[in-house]
Amino acid sequence: MRIGEIAALVGVSTRTVRHYHHLGLLPEPERRANGYRDYRLRDAVVLARVRRLAELGLSLDEIRDVLADDRGRELREVLLDLDADLARQQEAIAERRSRLAALLAETDLDPDSTVSPDMAEMLRRLPAGESRFAAFDRELMTLVDTGAGPADRAAFAALLRPLTEPEAVARGNVLYARLDELEDADADDPRVAALAADLAAHIPADMASLMVTSLEHVEFGGWLESMALELSPAQAETFRRLVAILGERT
Repeated sequence: MRIGEIAALVGVSTRTVRHYHHLGLLPEPERRANGYRDYRLRDAVVLARVRRLAELGLSLDEIRDVLADDRGRELREVLLDLDADLARQQEAIAERRSRLAALLAETDLDPDSTVSPDMAEMLRRLPAGESRFAAFDRELMTLVDTGAGPADRAAFAALLRPLTEPEAVARGNVLYARLDELEDADADDPRVAALAADLAAHIPADMASLMVTSLEHVEFGGWLESMALELSPAQAETFRRLVAILGERT
């Protein structure tokens, strides 16, 4: 058989056959005097086996290992690992579909709707209005939510829950407005100290503790500096003083 014939017999392209030769998955047969490869039935059997294993989801490296072990012991082991991986994917897909169903059931979809259900609930209840700083704060919350695992997302949403009480929402709107007023102010603005103190009084104890302790971890320790780059000098100084107050309190 020539390469086109074996490819048609197994149901792959001639390019795939050449690729498998290049990777060492399918040994190259001897060539005829005219230079064409002379494929035999055993070559078709090996090629068909490679195709079946690939369709099961094995990587080409895994297929190479399987083909090197004629007894099939390694094949069973690899297939068990593949089955476990597919089960995890199936669970993740089911969770995503459940979230999509919940989103599609909403009448008004917006970018905040795509966060976890717990965070979406918090964002609906937290102050927003026309505040530029409130919008920035919400973006930070969605960033944390996106990068966290399911358990951490629920825990983070729980930290925000005290801020969704009516009195806390009213205070939050006032604090956001005061932060907006510092958008073009310098770090030595006299309003900074009082605003930092009021923010510290507004933040729940558990959230305050998390903000302070996160500065001690390498992967999260730069959040204050990174956040400061997005703020005016007065706003950045407000948060530096806020963290200092929270540190003393916790």
